[in-house]
Amino acid sequence: MVKNDAASAEVIPLATGRVRRSRRVSSAPAGTPLPAMIDSFELWLMSKNYSENTRLAYLGAARMFTEFLVAQALPCDTEGVKPEHVRLFLVAQQKRASALTVSHYHQRLQAWFTWMEGEGERTESTCPVLMADKPTFPTKVKIPLTEEELARLLATCKGNSFLDRRDTAILRVLMDNGVRVSGLTGLHLDHVDLRGKTLKIILKGGDEHLAPIGARTVAALDRYLRVRARHPLAELPYLWLAERGPNPTVGLTRSGVQYLLEQRGKQAGVANVHPHRFRATATHHLLAAGGGESDVQRIMGWKTQSMVQHYSAGLAHERARAAHAGLSLSDRL
Repeated sequence: MVKNDAASAEVIPLATGRVRRSRRVSSAPAGTPLPAMIDSFELWLMSKNYSENTRLAYLGAARMFTEFLVAQALPCDTEGVKPEHVRLFLVAQQKRASALTVSHYHQRLQAWFTWMEGEGERTESTCPVLMADKPTFPTKVKIPLTEEELARLLATCKGNSFLDRRDTAILRVLMDNGVRVSGLTGLHLDHVDLRGKTLKIILKGGDEHLAPIGARTVAALDRYLRVRARHPLAELPYLWLAERGPNPTVGLTRSGVQYLLEQRGKQAGVANVHPHRFRATATHHLLAAGGGESDVQRIMGWKTQSMVQHYSAGLAHERARAAHAGLSLSDRL
């Protein structure tokens, strides 16, 4: 038999020794360290025109989370974070903060990771911040100031001084439309339309809102503007001028509003007087006076009617009983 040398030359001999298998290389891309994403997130928040306080809240949650991951030796990059890591963080925070605060952390982290996914910085198909992990908390009744308490507050500033006139006008604006303290301190002189009975309020996000005011608030503002015109800082554009503080030339600040309300509350013997309480106060009294929810929503400058429920649900039963007193079928027969 003739041997086919050409064919035998193509035969590859089998290896007789042990074959070493090569390690499988992971196809998962390396993630970007989370701390490196915080500055970019801040720029995005600024591009969306979020307020400084909102930006600080979101960035604070991001920094707290990254610091927790590092301290616990957990993955701290865009690809490595898993739901169980977020869960551990939320549980740890519940030991030092209220459930409401931890719920805010959850919301802010969810926004951060959603942004990273939209930017293509995270390829994982599942967001690690799951809705199922959002802490629940009991709803607390937002107690509004009563008409008697509001009357006592107004009585503390019946004088003719600059501060008395300014504080009266501020109290009446808060009573009329419950404006946020940021919107209140952001008012300029050209935002006031006394004849049109409106104030142009800059809302969160930069939207403009024409907040209505009543006739007595118009009179209080007019009385304040007359004394303001004689103030040494009258040329400033801000509506509310400060008498004290480290820099009065910036107008009345949030802390200044908080301070004056606390002081007026002490003088009137009314506890827990702060700017945000007027949100619930204005909402409740507008509804109790017969205002519709859609009207209250527009007066307060809210985009959804759910905010009306949020600030007024606690006293809905009280309003229902008052309505029943005038609608009772039995009383009409």
